[in-house]
Amino acid sequence: MQEAAGESHPQTEIVELIPMLRSFARRFYSNSHDVDDLVQETVLRALANLDKFQPGTSLKSWAFTIMRNTFCTRYGRGKREFVGTEDCASLQRSINAPQEWAVRIQEFDRALAGLPEHYRDAFEIVLMRGESYESASALCNCPVGTIKSRVNRARLAILKTLGEDGIRGTVDIQ
Repeated sequence: MQEAAGESHPQTEIVELIPMLRSFARRFYSNSHDVDDLVQETVLRALANLDKFQPGTSLKSWAFTIMRNTFCTRYGRGKREFVGTEDCASLQRSINAPQEWAVRIQEFDRALAGLPEHYRDAFEIVLMRGESYESASALCNCPVGTIKSRVNRARLAILKTLGEDGIRGTVDIQ
């Protein structure tokens, strides 16, 4: 069958619409790669569904509607999917080198050993063994308030010795 003069195929018209589709796609995306992808997908969908196009209607409006619907579908899917989050190296927690922990343990042991015996005993019983203040009070033969005070002073002295309170050095506790 021969074409009448001035009549063109819908496939040709769709290809001729590509510059206008690209311009319309820039309303949805600023990234040129995303614009190209949207135009390509729109053209593919339009060509694949050309049998659904009704002659006598505006092919331009039909193609723009396909593009808008394609964008809306992509946008909705993009909100539900998180691309690359499972394998993303920036989301993996960093782990300090074991050497640093070994040094910190040695520093802690030295700070604990540097405490007076009554502070060290209260600290070890309550914070390291997990005993209650009452049982520590019974073991040390002193009031609960004294145990609480000793534990707190020991904790502060250790932190200060380790430089965790912003001051480096040893603490003088009587």
